[in-house]
Amino acid sequence: MFNQKSINQMKTTQKVITLLITAAFAVVFMLGNNALAQAKGKAWPVPDKDKNLKSPVKASDQNAIANGKDLWAKHCKSCHGSKGLGDGPKAATLKTNPGDFTTKDFHAFTDGELFFRTSIGRGDMPAYDKKIPEAKDRWDLVAYIRTFKK
Repeated sequence: MFNQKSINQMKTTQKVITLLITAAFAVVFMLGNNALAQAKGKAWPVPDKDKNLKSPVKASDQNAIANGKDLWAKHCKSCHGSKGLGDGPKAATLKTNPGDFTTKDFHAFTDGELFFRTSIGRGDMPAYDKKIPEAKDRWDLVAYIRTFKK
């Protein structure tokens, strides 16, 4: 029925198929781990002196929140999305996940941590201490970000 040459070809084909399937699983595994690492994000330590900063802006200050919303639309929305979900039009092009600012974990950060990260930046996230030079404006932005809750 099958000669030796046919049997050898079938064994070779089987080996190639097994190798391709193994390689495909390896690629899916690596991509999945990379996406998970980005979704979790790397630690972004904030010095204690900055972490403990208190916002000079009251959470109920509607003028500050309106100013923060304007700054958000100009500087943040393209990556973080209009509602802070990390789904802005530029988000897919970033090397790191821009995060979901509506989560309980996000809102556990202090105002000082948010102010520091906004001011200093990291990786794809630019430093806004030059783009938004007035500290009061960056505090207004923090006040607006605090409105993003599920």
